[in-house]
Amino acid sequence: MSRKVLVIGEIRDGELRNVSFEGIAAGKVIANGGEVVGVLLGENVNQAVNPFFDYGADRVVVVNHAELKNYTTDAYQEALLQVIKAENPGGMILGHSALGKDLSPRIAMKLNTGLISDVISVEKEEDDVVFTRPIYTGKAFEKKKVNDGIIFATIRPNNIAPLEKDRSNRGEVTHLKVEINNLRTVIKNVVRKATKGVDLSEAKIIVSGGRGVKSKEGFKPLMELADVLGGAVGASRGACDAEYCDYSLQIGQTGKVVTPDLYFAIGISGAIQHLAGMSNSKVVVAINKDPEANIFKVADYGIVGDLFEIVPLLTEELKNVLHVKQTV
Repeated sequence: MSRKVLVIGEIRDGELRNVSFEGIAAGKVIANGGEVVGVLLGENVNQAVNPFFDYGADRVVVVNHAELKNYTTDAYQEALLQVIKAENPGGMILGHSALGKDLSPRIAMKLNTGLISDVISVEKEEDDVVFTRPIYTGKAFEKKKVNDGIIFATIRPNNIAPLEKDRSNRGEVTHLKVEINNLRTVIKNVVRKATKGVDLSEAKIIVSGGRGVKSKEGFKPLMELADVLGGAVGASRGACDAEYCDYSLQIGQTGKVVTPDLYFAIGISGAIQHLAGMSNSKVVVAINKDPEANIFKVADYGIVGDLFEIVPLLTEELKNVLHVKQTV
């Protein structure tokens, strides 16, 4: 059975986040030959239309409205419900991001439909679409399918590979006007505390520090290593609680959940709360002076020693190796 699937794009600093392209790939599986429609909500989001087409969207719906410049639950909910009414989709996909986690359950409630959250895999099995999601902080996985109504899911960033980019793919663009009234919240100003550079939740490489870095200054070698690798810097809750870094960097059960290709756990003991946020990383490298640290149980590679000696040496060696590759 083919169906129309809406993929709600998420824009940051004027550009579509990678999870939006991953949503298109997931949408293709759910659509089963039907139409996959990218949805753009914002004040001026026309520049994000072509990237949606580049990664496989069949059509794009654009909603430009002054009240959508910054995300607020009320405004986005009103706008998206009007898009859904106009499009009457059989499926919807959002990223399992801060925006998606806030918006999706509210939309599901308004539509009186179910929601499958934090999906890491979407597969076709005979006539069914099967979703896989982690449970018990990643210790186990469950599979779900929708028997009736709209197929509605949020996908975890960095788990579903986007389709191959094709700049020749283009389609119809629909500009939809919406009414947004009776807002309970208004954004006056946005103060960003997150670090610049690579988005932590979508980073392919993450260099993360714990209490073992000992101070704010202790994070500098980690930042240098991340910079060399083109990665992002993360932290355990212990490091954030100790005020070594901002909570925007926190990875774990009460922070961000990440799935990078390469995760450096430096000076991190490996508490269960932290493992819940990074245990599905493809390759984990642990550096800790305690050979009995729990982090070594989940690490693919472990180095026992002083991080303040090891990290600078590792950074210098990687500089040499990467420079050789770039010049060859």
